[in-house]
This record gives sequence, structure tokens and C-alpha cells, in this order.
Amino acid sequence: MTSTTSSAQGHLTTMIEARQFVEPAKALGFDFWAGVPCSFLTPFINYTIGDGGLTYISSANEGDAVAAATGAALGGHRSVAMMQNSGLGNAVSPLTSLNFVFRIPVLLIVTLRGEPGKPDEPQHELMGQVTAELLETMRIPWGWFPDHEEDVETALQTAVGHMDSTGRPYALIMKKGMVAPFALAGGDSFEKPRCSVAGGTDGDRLSRHDVLQHLVAGTETSDTVLIASTGFNGRELYAIEDRPNHLYMVGSMGCAAALGLGLARARPDRKVIVIDGDGAVLMRMGNLATMGAYAGDNFYHLLLDNGVHESTGGQGTVASAVDFPAVAAACGYRSVLAARSGNQWVDTLLQAEAPAFLRIKTARGVPEGLPRPSVKPPEVARRLMKCLGVETPWSTAR
Repeated sequence: MTSTTSSAQGHLTTMIEARQFVEPAKALGFDFWAGVPCSFLTPFINYTIGDGGLTYISSANEGDAVAAATGAALGGHRSVAMMQNSGLGNAVSPLTSLNFVFRIPVLLIVTLRGEPGKPDEPQHELMGQVTAELLETMRIPWGWFPDHEEDVETALQTAVGHMDSTGRPYALIMKKGMVAPFALAGGDSFEKPRCSVAGGTDGDRLSRHDVLQHLVAGTETSDTVLIASTGFNGRELYAIEDRPNHLYMVGSMGCAAALGLGLARARPDRKVIVIDGDGAVLMRMGNLATMGAYAGDNFYHLLLDNGVHESTGGQGTVASAVDFPAVAAACGYRSVLAARSGNQWVDTLLQAEAPAFLRIKTARGVPEGLPRPSVKPPEVARRLMKCLGVETPWSTAR
């Protein structure tokens, strides 16, 4: 049944209960939710946290929420990314260079702070005016979040129809007071786990190519997924061997680990290995805490740290001032390794208690004549899904 509440102006505002949207969404397969809190979203977040049949990831950044939801969609799960419209800007990169490019759909629930004609904080004024326009500029169709129970099914079917046929996101814009309060019952409790930390001796730095070649030789297509961050990590992985269990990020810098988290949670039967760069990790370093809190025993994070943005001309990063292993250990990874030389450390990573993190300081330089992947991003995503045995309506979208 639809509830009503009195607004400050004395008018009656209709609203629905959280369960009246979440349960029909769950029936359609939406079982993975990620987001950044907003007061408008509190009932949903509280409801999903308390539902044992749902996964909820509290992301440090709206773009990370989109990437995690996208990883779950790669693994065959319908997924939702929730955010306040003020954080929509943080999600532009993955929405335009991950979801759009790879044709991977997620359902967005975006709250409308700063709604024109409604009093709100000054920082929301402009975004309230341009939220719909921004979605349309990103070619994301949208509809109003339903405030009557009888409209929920239509809203969800419209979203699903678009997502399944195009492989691209759909958004619901939520106004204030559209969902009745729902109290948080319990919730996640994150205790810092014990962490084993091991370091290697100094020596000649390995090349990125040597590390990746050893990684490919030591993993099987049948039980692992390799996700390489944008730039030379992906290009060199492709040049070594192009396998159906590889995914080469072509954009959404910094989102590889969040994508891997979503996929690892969706597919606990596979080892998910994220190959990252120091510039990419620095861009979204808050995501390390999310990995430490939510990643399971099949998540492995390999950081190749050469101290520069090599694919853009070799400009230095601030990585030399950052103790990445110490950060990873503080963020809750179960095993943390640090090395400069010796490919045996890659083997140690894959045998360590996960979630596991390995930072290898690599030499600068790129193999001569390094090719770009000739396989197109949608094909990369579809063949990975096929390799995982995933069949979804959107897996045929091109």
C-alpha cells in the first residue's frame, strides 16, 4: 500500500515502502546493490543491508559503485548503483568509458537534491537543475522513480527492457520523500583482520612484460579472470596472449579494482586478478578500503608500480612517497606482499590468503611495436561472459 506524509507546506506527498520496490526488483534478478549514502536513499540502503538474499557494497566513491555493479553484471547478476546527484560527476568516467564502451548495463538510482523550486542546500542548486540533462548527455535514458506501488512494475520493466536490448544503463531519478523510512537492523561490522605482510629484497627491477608473462603462464583460463587497468597494462597483457578470460580496460582509470570486486563477489568460483598501475590506484585510493572490507578469498590485487604515467609520456606520479603495502595492510587485505625482483612473488600472491595485495616495483619502458588490442570492447566483455558460462539477455547486446 502507498503511504502519505505531510510536507512542510502542508501538502500530502505519496511514497512507497522500500520493500515495494526492492522485492519486485529482486524478483527480476536485481540482487547486487552498490552505492554511496544519501538521506533520500536511506530506506533502500537499510533494507538491502538487512536482506540476506542481497549483496550491498558501501562504496567510497560513486564511480566505484558503478564499477562494482558493472563487475557483478559481467558475472551475470542484475545490479543497481545508487547515488546522490551531487556524486553523479564522480561516476561520469565509468558510465561513459566502461558501461557505454563495453555495453554492460546497470540500473542507476539517482536522487534529486536541489530540485528546482524546492528549498535545499546551496551546493545542490546547479546539479538539481542539470541532473536530467547530464544523464541525457551521457545517452542514459531515465524515468522518475515511482511513488505509487502500482507504478513500480512498469518502471522496472521499462528499465529492464532498455538494459537488456542495448546493454547500457538506465536511470531512475528519485525526488525527496518518495520512499518511507526504514530502520537499519544490525548492519555490516568490519573488524580489522590479521594481515600477513612480506617483503622482498632489493634487486634489478623486472619489466612489466616479464611480470605479466609469468602471470599468464601461471594461470588457467578455466579458473581465473585477469582484469588489466587502462594503458600499457592491458596492451602488454594482450600482446603476450589474448585469452577469453582477459578484460582490457580502455578507460575508467582507477576503476579496475572495483570492477574486479563486483565480479569476484558474483563469481566466487573464479580467482579474479586485477592488474593495476600506481597512477590508477592513486586516482581512487579510497577503493582499497572497500576491497579490504568486502573482497573475499578469490580476489587478488597486483600493483605494477613504475612511478610514472607511462602511457601519457612518462610524467611522474607521487607513488615514491606512498607506502602502498602499508596502506593495503591498513585497509584490511588479508595478505600483503612487496617486491622489486623475482617472479616467484607472483606465485606467492596466488597462493596467499585472499584478499591479497602485491606491489612490484617495475622498470620503465615499453616493448617496441606494442600493439593495441584489435578485439573490440563489447566483444571482450561478451567472450568473457561466455568463458564464465554466463547467459543473460544483455550478453547478446552489441
